Amino acid sequence: FTVKLFINFTVPIFGVSTALVELEKDFDVQIITQNVDNLHERAGSQKVLHLHGELAKARSTANESYVVEINGARLDLGDLCPMGSQLRPHIVWFGEMVPEMENAQVLVREADLLLVIGTSLNVYPANSLLLEARNGVEVVLIAPGDMSHASHYRFEQIKSTAVEAVPNWVTAMRAKSAL
Repeated sequence: FTVKLFINFTVPIFGVSTALVELEKDFDVQIITQNVDNLHERAGSQKVLHLHGELAKARSTANESYVVEINGARLDLGDLCPMGSQLRPHIVWFGEMVPEMENAQVLVREADLLLVIGTSLNVYPANSLLLEARNGVEVVLIAPGDMSHASHYRFEQIKSTAVEAVPNWVTAMRAKSAL
């Protein structure tokens, strides 16, 4: 059973991330996050796809496939890759293409269950990932706000904050798998 998680926390929520690590004990969990921090990895998640890149990495301005770990080191004008081009943060700036979008679409298509946490479903192209879920796949959205603007998507909403709902949802899923 494969659970894919599409997550967009507006603030780091360590307790939610640790609950998701617990889910990995019973399910094949793949996290797709819009966050550029490494919160999920620090919590212990094993499979994390960073849709918008990672602040802990830099990439070449001449060759996007040249990516290096910087782990909090300062990145300055004049910091060059071996090809001689400027290094820049390995994140997606507003208006740029989302290079991990195709990989995220594949993951969503493979999911047996899709849990979407903490997003308004207002921002394209990330919001279009829900359309990739196969027919019959359960899509659960955890978000406290009104989602009437997203009625064209297929999901069951748990109208609550991630802090309140995710640990309870994880506990219920783990109990169900133990039966």
